[in-house]
Amino acid sequence: MNTELYIAKRLYSKGSDKKKISRPIISIAIIGIALGLAVMILSVAIVTGFKSQIRDKIIGFGSHIQIVNYDANTSFETTPVNKQQKFYPALDTVEGVKHIQVFAIKAGILKTRENIQGAVLKGVGPDFDWSFFKKNIVRGQAFQVNDSTTTDQILISQHIANLLKLDTSDYVGMYFVEDPPRMRRFKIAGIYNTGLEELDKQFILGDIKHVQSLNNWESNQVSGFEVLIREFDQIPRMADLIRNNYTYRVFSDGSKLRVISITEKYPQIFDWLNITDINVWVILILMVAVAGFNMISGLLILILERTNMIGLFKAMGSRNWNIRKIFLYLSSFLIGRGLLWGNVIGIALCLVQQHFGLVHLDPTNYMLHTVPINLKISHILLLNVGSLLITVLMLVVPSYVVARISPVKTIRFN
Repeated sequence: MNTELYIAKRLYSKGSDKKKISRPIISIAIIGIALGLAVMILSVAIVTGFKSQIRDKIIGFGSHIQIVNYDANTSFETTPVNKQQKFYPALDTVEGVKHIQVFAIKAGILKTRENIQGAVLKGVGPDFDWSFFKKNIVRGQAFQVNDSTTTDQILISQHIANLLKLDTSDYVGMYFVEDPPRMRRFKIAGIYNTGLEELDKQFILGDIKHVQSLNNWESNQVSGFEVLIREFDQIPRMADLIRNNYTYRVFSDGSKLRVISITEKYPQIFDWLNITDINVWVILILMVAVAGFNMISGLLILILERTNMIGLFKAMGSRNWNIRKIFLYLSSFLIGRGLLWGNVIGIALCLVQQHFGLVHLDPTNYMLHTVPINLKISHILLLNVGSLLITVLMLVVPSYVVARISPVKTIRFN
């Protein structure tokens, strides 16, 4: 039988005695732990949700990995590559790869009677994965692309539609800088809004055959390939795998393929997202420190309040470590109560925001319309276990106060 645990349980069950001096102090400590854990749960859920949504939006525009011509630069005038590659579409069968698709881009100017706006026409083929854009279409619908015919339908962003005062089923002309200039007339099939204004105001989606025609390319020439993978954290490994196994060679025409990941293409955005992790760690450290110091004060009060009991145990032959274990067990029970309420408060607030979106954001600054929530059981378990372990460890040193209590003085005092 664990005697120390049994005694701690008895003391814990009698802890509601209103006459105890330690009661308000312990209550404050428990409230501090509960609020600290609630803040930690909210912080982790919001930051991971923010990173996840921004990341998914960027990937929706450019996929995880792109395979392009080695001579390609950062402009929107791309050097074509041959679509007939041994990895296309065979890369779909590689473990970790979700999908591979072709794309082609061409910069131009959208013009109406009153306004003009620069944009990039991203040509997509029949193999294009529409799942991301379908989730963000606010009006209209996605258009169909097939190999036999060319469609004049396009998908534009809400930002461009507002600037040019366009709506679904409207026609708009797009001019391309050539010698002489060339123009295509498109019909708006749908309008999307991802909230990522930097990319929303750039891209419109259309049939890849338009880009091939404007660039005087053959039907088997494209700007490159987009590879979607299953796990974001696997981008470096999958990029190396594709680079080493499929693109590390020079073709007969002297061309060579290059593999570029989304983190390499938009380093400033992903570096900014990584900085947010520092904010989370600062919050976690502060909250755990506050909870720990609250419990230290509570533990000291408990020990002083039970001085007579400690002296009696020592007189009966109990060692200091055995008595310290009693108070550490008792503190663990109190911390557990605080963690329980912290979970209730934190998870409840997350669920309310996740389902009702009560707290709104300015998409111009934050790229999102509402505060995002990414609530994961693994995060909650780690926060609870980590908070409990760190707080209990912080109590080990203050528990040495037990060793300074003399049984002779306490019994004589009585």
